Amino acid sequence: MTDTAQRNRPEPNEPSGTGDEPRRTSTTKRGGGDPASRGRTTIADGVVEKIAGLAARDVLGVHAMGSGISRTFGAVRDRVPGASKSSVTRGVKAEVGEVQTALDLEIVVDYGVSITEVARAVRENVIAAVERMTGLEVVEVNIAVSDVKLPDEEEEEPEQRLQ
Repeated sequence: MTDTAQRNRPEPNEPSGTGDEPRRTSTTKRGGGDPASRGRTTIADGVVEKIAGLAARDVLGVHAMGSGISRTFGAVRDRVPGASKSSVTRGVKAEVGEVQTALDLEIVVDYGVSITEVARAVRENVIAAVERMTGLEVVEVNIAVSDVKLPDEEEEEPEQRLQ
């Protein structure tokens, strides 16, 4: 075979245009491939807020969520039949995109705890819970400590802690 003939010869998997190449068959399943790619899943802000609120409340040292005013209004709202916003989401604001989310939390800590340690634990717990349950990447968790619960202060509204 000459050098020119070798250069003009098609590769084995390349169509030659002569009609003598082998036919390749597709083994795709009915319906167009992987079931996970057949549609979109959207997650509402409220879903992420509930997950984050429960995860934050689960951390020792977190006394309550939200500022004093929001807790007071929340206590009234919780007593109204048909109230829309749950106390689980109090003190939590989420911005949810298609693949990422950002969270703002407002917490009240117990007196005597290390605020930086509580904030770190809240951040870790919230990120783990939201990413595990939603598959969204948590890009930031901003925490605002709005109050410290002193031991001798009366309870406005006791927060329910999950056991």
